[in-house]
Amino acid sequence: MAMVCLSDFEAYAKKYLPKIAWDYFAAGADDCTTRDENILAYKRIRFRPHMLRDVSMMDIRTKILGSEISFPVGIAPTGFHQLAWPDGEKSTARAARAMNTCYIASTYSTCTLEEISAAAPGGLRWFQLYIHRNRAASQQLVRRAEALGFQGLVLTADLPYTGKRRDDVRNGFRLPPHMKVKNLERAFEVCKMSPSFHSLRWHYGLPPNSLDPSVTWNDIYWLRSLTRLPIIIKGILTREDAELAVKHGVQGIIVSNHGGRQLDEVPATIDALVEVVEAVQGRVEVYVDGGIRKGSDVLKALALGAKCVFIGRPALWGLAYKGEEGLQDVLRILQDEFRLSMALAGCASVSEIGQHLVQFSKL
Repeated sequence: MAMVCLSDFEAYAKKYLPKIAWDYFAAGADDCTTRDENILAYKRIRFRPHMLRDVSMMDIRTKILGSEISFPVGIAPTGFHQLAWPDGEKSTARAARAMNTCYIASTYSTCTLEEISAAAPGGLRWFQLYIHRNRAASQQLVRRAEALGFQGLVLTADLPYTGKRRDDVRNGFRLPPHMKVKNLERAFEVCKMSPSFHSLRWHYGLPPNSLDPSVTWNDIYWLRSLTRLPIIIKGILTREDAELAVKHGVQGIIVSNHGGRQLDEVPATIDALVEVVEAVQGRVEVYVDGGIRKGSDVLKALALGAKCVFIGRPALWGLAYKGEEGLQDVLRILQDEFRLSMALAGCASVSEIGQHLVQFSKL
C-alpha cells in the first residue's frame, strides 16, 4: 500500500495495533467532541492565496527558542511509545534528529531520558514534565533532563487529574507487564513495599493519585529555581491564562487541549490560538498542537500566529507503521505538503506567512 497522506498511516495503525493500544492512542475524553473538533476546525479556515509571486526558491526553515529546525513541525509529547513500536521513544528521537526537528519527550516515556538521549545525540529535544506528589522525583527528572542536554522544559498544565477516556475504562487499560514508565520507576518503589501495593489499581502505569493536583502558577517559580532551561507551558487555551504565563516568565506557550483527552467541549486549539497570540503580543513564542493532519494545516496555524506546530497521534501512527522509518515518512509527507501549500499560497519563506493568507469560512 502506498502511504500518500497521514490518514494512510492512521488506517494502518488502526488495522495492525492491538485494540487496547489503538484505543489508548485514539481516545478522547467523554463524547470526544473536542478531539474531533480539533480536526474539523481546520476545515473551516480558507486560504486567500496570492498569485504571481516568485516561489522558485523555497525556504521552509524556522527557529524555535533560537534553535533552527528544518520546517515548523515538531513531535508533541505522548506517552508509551513502545505500545506502537518495540524501540519506543528511541526510534522517535532518531527520526526527529534525522529530520532536523524538535522532539518533546514525555514524562511517561517507556524509555529512560538517558536512553532517548543516547539514541540520537545532538538532536533538539525538550522534556515534558508532569509534577507528581513526590516532588523530589519531579525535581530529579528536571535535573536529569538538563544534565543530558535537553534544551527546554515543557510543563503540562491541563492534567491535575486524568480525563475520563471511556474506551480505556472499558478496556481496563494497563501497560503490558514488560513495559514501564521508565523515568519514574524508582519514584514509587516505596509504594511497592507497602502491604496494600498489590491491591492498587494502577493508573496508566503509575499508582493512582500520583499526580499533584495542587500545582499552581507559583510552581513556575519553583521550576525556575531548579533549572536554567527555558520553560514552555502546555495546555493554555485562554487570553487570561496566556497573560498569566507571560507574567510568570515562561519563554513559550503551547496552545493545547491535550488532543481532546482532558476536559471535553473546550475550543479546538486552532480556534484558541488566535486569542492566545493576540494576548501575548509577541512577548513569548506561541506553538499549537492538536488536529494537524496535512501540510496545509501547518500553513493555517502559522498564518494565525503559531511559530511551530507539534504532532501527537500522527507520530504514533508513523511508529506503528515502520518505527523510525515510518515516523520519518510521516514528517517528510508533512514537510512536502507544507512546502507545496506555501508555494501555492504565494509564500517563498516562512517569514512571508501572515494572517492575510486566511479567512474563516462562513459555512
